Amino acid sequence: MDHAQQDLAILFADISGSTALYDKLGNEVALHMVTRTLTILTRVALEHHGKLIKTIGDEVMCSFPDAVNAVNAARAMQLEVEHQRPGGAHPIYVRIGLHYGDVLLDHNDAFGDTVNLAARITAITRARQILTSQAVIGELPDRLLKYTRPLHRTAFRGKQESFEVFQVFWEQEDTTSTRIGTQSFRKPALSRNELMLRYETHVCTLGEQRRSAMLGRSEDSDLLILDNLASRQHARIEFNFGKFLLTDHSANGTFVRFSDGQVIELNHQQIVLHGAGAISLGRNFEEAGGDVIEYLVQ
Repeated sequence: MDHAQQDLAILFADISGSTALYDKLGNEVALHMVTRTLTILTRVALEHHGKLIKTIGDEVMCSFPDAVNAVNAARAMQLEVEHQRPGGAHPIYVRIGLHYGDVLLDHNDAFGDTVNLAARITAITRARQILTSQAVIGELPDRLLKYTRPLHRTAFRGKQESFEVFQVFWEQEDTTSTRIGTQSFRKPALSRNELMLRYETHVCTLGEQRRSAMLGRSEDSDLLILDNLASRQHARIEFNFGKFLLTDHSANGTFVRFSDGQVIELNHQQIVLHGAGAISLGRNFEEAGGDVIEYLVQ
């Protein structure tokens, strides 16, 4: 049979940390959770005109006729996994990468540079994140572009030029307000365009008027953290496209704990802050104790 070539969007959706699930819960329970998750991912792909190419362990590979359907599917996948909670009391997180371009089709499988780049993008994606390429971004209408932003440039092995990676946002705005400790954190959440940071007696507010803040050990930091594991310019928070983006620039990493207890470690990576939670510079939360930055998006 002759090989067919076609412009397609290729999407990989991978269950993050599935090996730990098997270690913690045992093969039977973990396999049931993984299977439920893959079923959700496949169903969502089909609902957005996608095709399941294959399942590879804890990962699905899908194709879509265009980038718009692929991005809509990726966002819907994250929302469905979060809402359906296929792991029950055990959180399951998915990471998704996608690319668009010429694909070689043969015997219900897909090959070529587009597939390889989609897989490489997925490999650098973190839990609960969607990353994609300029090839996808260039195909999107304004109604979807508003959910994207450039993330960083990276070099993939075998590629001479660096590759621009974009993040696709999928989280719906939290409609509940969460309160933290002090009176300054008790204002009602009306507009979701303000971030309040508190460290010891210091409070820093970001939003339309003040759009960025540097956290670190340098005396000119917007929030000064006098810890020997904190870098001088440890992390930066920026307000862009209605989102508060925390980027780690440090040697020892930045730890973020959300209100549901989920902890994310950043190493020269970026994450969207939402709801309420805590940030620790250079130390995990067990080591930091109560010496952390509290935040509230409102």
